[in-house]
Amino acid sequence: MAACKETDYLSCSICLDILKIPVTLHCGHSYCMGCVNGYWDQEDRCGVYSCPQCRHTYIPRPVLNKNTVLADLAGKMSPEEEEKQQPTPPVKVEVDPVDVECDVCAANLKLKAVKSCLVCLASFCATHLQPHYESAAFKKHKLVEVSASIQEKICSKHDKLLEVYCRSDGQCICLLCVMDEHKGHDTVSAAAERKEKQKLFGKKKQRYQQGIQEKQKQLRQLRQKMKALQCSGAAALDQNEKAYTEIVQMADKRRCTVRELIRVQETAAVSRAEALVDRLEKDISELRKGEDELKQLSLTEDHIHFLQFKLILILRQDRSSPFIPAA
Repeated sequence: MAACKETDYLSCSICLDILKIPVTLHCGHSYCMGCVNGYWDQEDRCGVYSCPQCRHTYIPRPVLNKNTVLADLAGKMSPEEEEKQQPTPPVKVEVDPVDVECDVCAANLKLKAVKSCLVCLASFCATHLQPHYESAAFKKHKLVEVSASIQEKICSKHDKLLEVYCRSDGQCICLLCVMDEHKGHDTVSAAAERKEKQKLFGKKKQRYQQGIQEKQKQLRQLRQKMKALQCSGAAALDQNEKAYTEIVQMADKRRCTVRELIRVQETAAVSRAEALVDRLEKDISELRKGEDELKQLSLTEDHIHFLQFKLILILRQDRSSPFIPAA
């Protein structure tokens, strides 16, 4: 148990390894010189340097000196004992682009943050979050769900948490702003202002609900009209199909009647034509017969026979076809 505590005492909370060239900040926390310098390199653009654990700030950047006592203690640990007591290095977890990285992890081993602290104004992975649960110094810190926009909650001028609302200027400010450029303005806590704004939300929410109900009513009416239009359209289509069917049936019936009439008329006409053909053929036969007799008569030399036969032809001619004129 003592060995574990000694190992924790000699471990860097940034790289989670045994201290290498240990340095101790004025707040009392110790780190590897390389780890804390790498952490502060990321804060150069702000000009404000902080302790990765307690967020105590330093201006300007402190000059770091090797803590020889911690260096000796770390050096006395045998390689075997160091390997045995060294905590298992954290597994590198690929951080999704939409996730938030831990602000304390080394640059080459960034883990996914699980919580954000509104006092430290930083986000921590599961390992670096432990001091907030174990150390009494962090008991008053407020942990919230991890947020990528935590920097938006920091005053750009004083690097402090925005926790006051200035009604005069309509913006969130920090406590130092109240005593500085917003001095004498109408200011209240952010929580109090939210409570007031929340009351307005109630009225606005009611208007939204009324609007939703009205739109839903219009939507129902429109859908009923659409349904009625669809029903009337379907009825009109049915009526049109019925009328078309009736027209087709009437036309078909008329076609059959006309076709039958044409066939009857055709049969009658053909019968009359056939009777006329028979009559004409008989007349032609009679005429040819008369023609033959005249030919034979013209060849006879007997005058009496010719004259007597002529009389017979005249009598027969009276009974023959009217189309043959008398000689």
